[in-house]
Amino acid sequence: MTRRNRDRLRMVLCLLPLALLLAHVQGWLHLPAVDRLDERLYDMRMLGTMPHTLDERVVIVDVDEASLSRIGHWPWSRNRVAQLIDELLNKQQVRAIGIDMVFAEADHSSGLAQLRRLLKSEPSDRDLAQWLAAITPELDFDGQLANAIQQRPVVLGYYFSSDGEPRIGQLPAPVFSQSVLPTAPTPRWSGYGANIVPLAEAATAAGFFNAITDPDGLVRTVPLLARYEGGVYESLALATYRLAVGPSQLLLEHAPSGALSALRVTDPQGRVLSRLRTSNLADAYIPFRGPGGPQGGSFRYVSAASLLLGELPPGELAGRIVLIGSTAPGLQDVRATPVAGTYPGVEVHANLISAMLDSRLPQQPDYVRGYEVSLLLLVSGLLILLPRVLQISSSVALHLGLPLALFVLDGWAFHAQGLILPLASALTLIVCLTVINLLFGYLMESRDRRQLMRVFGTYVPPELVQEMVKRPDAYSMQASSRELTVMFCDLQDFTRLSEHLDPTEVQVLLNNLFTHLTEVIYAHGGTVDKYMGDCVMAFWGAPMTCEDHADRATHAAMAIQERIKTLNAARRIEGRDPLRICIGINTGIMAVGDMGSNWRRSYTVIGDSVNLASRLEALTRVYGFNIVVGERTSVLSFEFLWQHIDRVQVKGRAQLEDIYAPVSLMTRASAELVAEIDAWNEALAAHLDGDDVPMRTFLLAAHTDSGQKLLYDTFAARLSLPRSTSAPAGLPS
Repeated sequence: MTRRNRDRLRMVLCLLPLALLLAHVQGWLHLPAVDRLDERLYDMRMLGTMPHTLDERVVIVDVDEASLSRIGHWPWSRNRVAQLIDELLNKQQVRAIGIDMVFAEADHSSGLAQLRRLLKSEPSDRDLAQWLAAITPELDFDGQLANAIQQRPVVLGYYFSSDGEPRIGQLPAPVFSQSVLPTAPTPRWSGYGANIVPLAEAATAAGFFNAITDPDGLVRTVPLLARYEGGVYESLALATYRLAVGPSQLLLEHAPSGALSALRVTDPQGRVLSRLRTSNLADAYIPFRGPGGPQGGSFRYVSAASLLLGELPPGELAGRIVLIGSTAPGLQDVRATPVAGTYPGVEVHANLISAMLDSRLPQQPDYVRGYEVSLLLLVSGLLILLPRVLQISSSVALHLGLPLALFVLDGWAFHAQGLILPLASALTLIVCLTVINLLFGYLMESRDRRQLMRVFGTYVPPELVQEMVKRPDAYSMQASSRELTVMFCDLQDFTRLSEHLDPTEVQVLLNNLFTHLTEVIYAHGGTVDKYMGDCVMAFWGAPMTCEDHADRATHAAMAIQERIKTLNAARRIEGRDPLRICIGINTGIMAVGDMGSNWRRSYTVIGDSVNLASRLEALTRVYGFNIVVGERTSVLSFEFLWQHIDRVQVKGRAQLEDIYAPVSLMTRASAELVAEIDAWNEALAAHLDGDDVPMRTFLLAAHTDSGQKLLYDTFAARLSLPRSTSAPAGLPS
């Protein structure tokens, strides 16, 4: 596959997630996971920017468990509520009161209704009628509450419903006609639960306290406006805020698209008191200040019982905006929010009022769809086009830095500008494109690696290529000194074998032989260093480190001899001369690494221990063994039955070297063979110490057809000479 075709395929794969996300943004396709991620990202922004400070301007009067214990169970009689209102307005001199409750039914707790029914049954009882008329003001608890809120800064609460509930109570007058708001997609409702008529008519204002629950069950927004049967109504928080700032009117501000973008609160002279930004649905994102509740530290909570019992000093709440609500678990006025699983519903409105006072309501602007599309196109352009021309390190920096930059931009927009911008789709696209680029690059690189290994592995050991590919950080071509085992395999009498062959036949012979030898070496974990004429050089212990390198090399040598036996059987059938492979093995410290010139290099081993292995291979012809190894190799390869051959002085070395031959695996050696080798080793040890008697005895008893006949003949000839002339064997010049 050409580079151009690869780029085209990668681009097509990258365009698939882009198309899906663009369809999601345009509303043609719904991807719930992206929406959930956006909600989680909003939660992170909000939680990270909460001030965690006390706003003293808003106070929550709490009908808490202590109040229910001290005053009585809920609902309280309306005269108690009227007493609470009077306490707040007269004694505490608060600025405005919002009641996060609805009084949908008349209060009959005083018994007034029963007395009136009694009077109807006794219409002629004038004394009863006069008495009832005299005490009616004291027993009309609804009337007392109506008088307490009449023309005073009190906002009653109510709710809208959309599940077929009946219409209860009386709605306040709408703040707008629906005709003023033809394009604003405000929430639509089908029912409501409002306050009884006397209270609704007496109240200065009223507001709904509905919240919007997202699909994950959390409350993040509250509608500021609601559309119902031709009218537009304001929320409890908005109504309470407007009442607190004084006489005001509400004006609508539209974006160029026609969607509602902000609400302007102005005084009677038209001066703007505040500008409240909203989302397209006239919703306000709740700017939570803290974790919520009496201990949350965002707002002061005052127990309703403390006020009713006169325990709060006069004027302590002067000038505050008060919300009356409940945190008592039995009243169930709690919400699940990103801040807490059980968040007081009344504090939701307190957060909104606090933000309105500071004109800091966060907003999702009307251009959010265009922004999101532009962001997706920008991200896709960067991650599809730039990796083609960037280095790997720069490409990685781009894939990591781009989401970081988006997080910084998003955080600045939210914290400094109060803008809620979508981020999930762009992050999802980044993840998809990163995965595609990584997987595509990995697959293409793996394909290139396999091709490289096939070609390059014919020139250097494939194990070296594989090791470098698998763990490039753990492998170095730099030369180092390590204990390794090296082997030289030489074809004996190659000149004689090849003198009657033409060059092509010689090539076929060597290629076939080297293929068999290399297969055995690779099967035992060895690395083929080089082919030298009719000789193969291999080593164990590098580049892949292994502790049993000597044992592997010895097993490989024995396996080579078995392979040669099989080849010779076929050659005899063909009428060809048999082959003999002579092997020398040595273990020792040697230098291993990438060596050579600027024009040609190879991964090889050098050192005195390597030279010794070559000398040991030559000694196979002297003693008649196919395999001769150094002493260190025999010590490390304890699975074999070893025959001590001799102590020799090889060319180029001053010290004497003990040499050995592997006779058989110990598990396969017969008792007779073990006894023979042990006897020989003991006789040779005595001979080397100057005592020839054991050696003469052994040779007299040795079998003439033994596989070691040349060795035994060599020592028999040596014993026939004076000891002064029978020095240890050396290599022929």
